[in-house]
Amino acid sequence: MGEARRQNAIVLLLTFAVLLVFVSRVYINNDLMNSFYEYTTEYGAFYEKIHVGTYLILLMVPVALFSRPFTLEGDDIRRFKDVMRFSGLIVLLVVFLILIGRASAGGRFIDSYLVAGAAGLILLSLPHAGRRFIGDSLLILNLVSTVIGICEFAARRHFLPSPLNEEIFRPTGLAGHPLDLGLISAASIAFVLLTAWKPWVKAAAMLTFIVGVAAAGARFSLVLTVLEVLALILFVPWGMQRRSERKAKLAVLLMVAVGGIALFTVLAAGGALQRFQGGIVDENFFARTDIYSIFGMVSWQQIVFGVNDMGTILKLVNDKLGLPFIESSPVYFTFLIGAPLAAAVFALLFWIYGRLLRHMPLAAWIGTAVFFGAALSNNTLSSKTPIIALFMMLVLAFTQKAPRRP
Repeated sequence: MGEARRQNAIVLLLTFAVLLVFVSRVYINNDLMNSFYEYTTEYGAFYEKIHVGTYLILLMVPVALFSRPFTLEGDDIRRFKDVMRFSGLIVLLVVFLILIGRASAGGRFIDSYLVAGAAGLILLSLPHAGRRFIGDSLLILNLVSTVIGICEFAARRHFLPSPLNEEIFRPTGLAGHPLDLGLISAASIAFVLLTAWKPWVKAAAMLTFIVGVAAAGARFSLVLTVLEVLALILFVPWGMQRRSERKAKLAVLLMVAVGGIALFTVLAAGGALQRFQGGIVDENFFARTDIYSIFGMVSWQQIVFGVNDMGTILKLVNDKLGLPFIESSPVYFTFLIGAPLAAAVFALLFWIYGRLLRHMPLAAWIGTAVFFGAALSNNTLSSKTPIIALFMMLVLAFTQKAPRRP
């Protein structure tokens, strides 16, 4: 009895410690990190290019795996092996990049991809109740970030340090960038359905996330949000008889349509849809498509093997294309590590999410699809971001055991 209590106490303490280190990586944004050391600037040592939350998560891995015995059953065994493979391949990539003199590129993969694998291993070492607690907590913190973003929009000023000074104000919440705030708010909507919250709490959370996407001015994320809500209504089973479910869904769809028109009218009156006035296809859209013409300005060796100095490519983008950034993850990774390795990284990322989503409810698939759709519309997957780790944690937090075969 005493041993059982001790083990329960260890698991409880570990769960809270894991939540704290996860929060440190997700919600201490890049601008806050730059206040302490040269995190995303051109200066500073290699160790300064790694987020403090990444260090904490990597240090937490041996603690989580070896501090007490834990048991994996069913799909969790496969998931653990898959995350181990994913993490091992990222480690090999990082070592290779360091050996060929591209340590900065290696640091980027440590900070965005290896940390996701490490977080996945830690989460799988916890019991299902602990995972769901962390999943609920992360969604609540996402909600807090969205509420902060909405308040920032209402006040027309950022509450946290931000270098942004745009003609049309866009809030950042705790995410650090409006597009990140929009992405997190949009993709979190589907995961709310996986919680055990009361129906009215789920509805209020989802409505808040929708308003947050609009307030963030994330246009493509807002389009995805509309499609996401329709998919959740039409395709997610409600556990009713087919005829009753069809009638209920039709009624809810009509209510959502009427409510959606009213909501968008209010948002438009409040200026939240101001960035839609020029449509979706504008200079920002073309910035994400014109960037691909850079391939016609470089050698095939630079495309296949990448470059040692990304500054030369960025200068070419600035001078020849008139673009301030490379807002495309495929293009950025092509020059960072070479096209073959870039394709392998994307394949590995899609593979691990596909494997983790097996036997998951449809809502998790929809939320993950929104995440990838929004992330691929800009440079999220190639930036120093916690978002890849965040949604891997949410997927694993709400995993369900595969049904037993008779």
